[in-house]
Amino acid sequence: MTNTTAPSAAASLGLLVLRVVVGAVFAAHGAQKIFEYTIPGTIGSFAGMGVPMPEIAAPFVAFVELIGGILLVLGLFTRLAGLLLAIDMVVALVLVHLAAGLWVGEGGYEFVAVLGAAALALALTGAGRFSLDGAFLRGRAPAWLS
Repeated sequence: MTNTTAPSAAASLGLLVLRVVVGAVFAAHGAQKIFEYTIPGTIGSFAGMGVPMPEIAAPFVAFVELIGGILLVLGLFTRLAGLLLAIDMVVALVLVHLAAGLWVGEGGYEFVAVLGAAALALALTGAGRFSLDGAFLRGRAPAWLS
């Protein structure tokens, strides 16, 4: 089954705004883990937070956030990127932030919950017309991908 229906221009504009903002935040967080904290530093941070297999999880999360964020901004493979980023945020919420409560100032989950919900919404809706998915993949790729 392919995805052949395009959302309205207004809905596509809303998806564009959501994709660009959420994608930029994810890309910035991934870049921070790779270039500012460095992968070894991120591994140490993940280990300190009790994340299982930090040597695998840290680089995986860093690159999913960086590349997934860039893909969201471009609107390319939006559903897949959104799904991976939503899973990333669910894991962060459960493993790191849930015990601290809601408020982000106290280490809580409000920020990761919003990012995860936004990523999941994009995974469920797709990128809209104003995207590389809309330009190149609509009708040519399975609906779960574009």
